[in-house]
Parts: sequence; C-alpha cells; structure tokens
Amino acid sequence: MQSKAKTITEYISQIPPDRIESFQKLRDTIIQNLDPEFIECMSYGMIGYVVPHEIYPAGYHCDPKLPLPFINLASQKNFIALYHMGIYGSESIMEWFKAEYSKVCKYKLDMGKSCIRFKRLDDIPYELIGQLCKKMSLNDWIQCYETMLNRNQK
Repeated sequence: MQSKAKTITEYISQIPPDRIESFQKLRDTIIQNLDPEFIECMSYGMIGYVVPHEIYPAGYHCDPKLPLPFINLASQKNFIALYHMGIYGSESIMEWFKAEYSKVCKYKLDMGKSCIRFKRLDDIPYELIGQLCKKMSLNDWIQCYETMLNRNQK
C-alpha cells in the first residue's frame, strides 16, 4: 500500500492517530542512529532513507533515476513496516537481528525478506532498531549492494 503523499509532512499527516506516536518514535530512532550521509525523502510511497545521487550516481539498478534505497518506513493497513535492505543483503546482520529480537520482544518476529512488520505497537524494539541502523554505514551499504548486484548478474 503506497501513499500518494508528495512530502514527508503530508505522509505523516495521513497516519492514523492511534499509530502516529509509535511511527514518529521509530522515525526519530532511525534519524538519530543512521549514518548522516543517507538522506530522508519520499521513496516508493513511503518515507525513505537513501544514498543520494551525488554520492552514488548510478542510482538504483531497477530505475537509475531513483537514488539507491536503504531503509523505508511505512504505515500499512494493519502494521508499521520497516524495510531494511541491509538485512536482506547481509546474512550476518540478518542472523544478529533475529537473535537479538527474540531477546527483547515478547512476540514472534514477523518478517519478510527485508520487511519487519510491527503489528503490536507496544512491542517495537526501538533500541534494537537504533542498533540495526548503526550496523551499516552508507559506504558499507554501497559495497554490499554492489556485491549483491554483481552476484546476480553472473
């Protein structure tokens, strides 16, 4: 479910009132812990944290006009979603996150390839998400992305 919002402010204004506090706290956690070279923007109808074209001119291989995505944050119909491409690209980060999640959360991890779904707003592990954001710098992400891209092109 992609929003048609053009700005982050517009996107946030459309979040249901019962979810806004948790969403904003998760957004703040990302901003406070993410490598500051990433920029925040609207990306794929969600709030995105991307590698700017000034740093990575090639952009995203699916559409080079778009900056390389790293994290997206979305308010979906039944949950808040955090899409973290570093989890998808790094098996060691994925294993670390799964192990740590089970230590700090009461409920089972609900996760896709890069999507972490938070259905219970009282069980969002903000501190763990902060640690996850620190696991990969912008340059680490570019290197990981290029490794995945090269592996898939062979």
